[in-house]
Amino acid sequence: MSVEQNIAATRKLFEAFGAKDIPAILTFLDPEIAIEFYGPSVIPYANRYKGMDEARRFFEIVLSSVDINQFDAEEIFGAGDKVVVTGHLNLKARSTGRIIDSDFVHVITMRGGKWLRFRDFMNTAVAVAAFS
Repeated sequence: MSVEQNIAATRKLFEAFGAKDIPAILTFLDPEIAIEFYGPSVIPYANRYKGMDEARRFFEIVLSSVDINQFDAEEIFGAGDKVVVTGHLNLKARSTGRIIDSDFVHVITMRGGKWLRFRDFMNTAVAVAAFS
């Protein structure tokens, strides 16, 4: 797939995430998807996930743990099989009502136009404070 096709698929996945449409999200994932969300266990979705069932579980946990006030991809660029997304998020932790406000970077490895590996980098200290 071309870089442009990988970026287009990533944009569509982001749209599905914003719509909270997990079945649509899964159509953009490779069956061997690996998700790495870094941070301590107080963040409900911080973990490593492998395969479609685990990916579904990751997105279910995220969407049931937070309310999305803002999730804006500011830049999406790619090279080879990588897509990098930078942006800003503002979420409310449902368990405490506290706000998570952070910039983020997503590093995505693509295979055949689908996400093969997803790594999330953000200010986890803000998320820890929101969930604590």
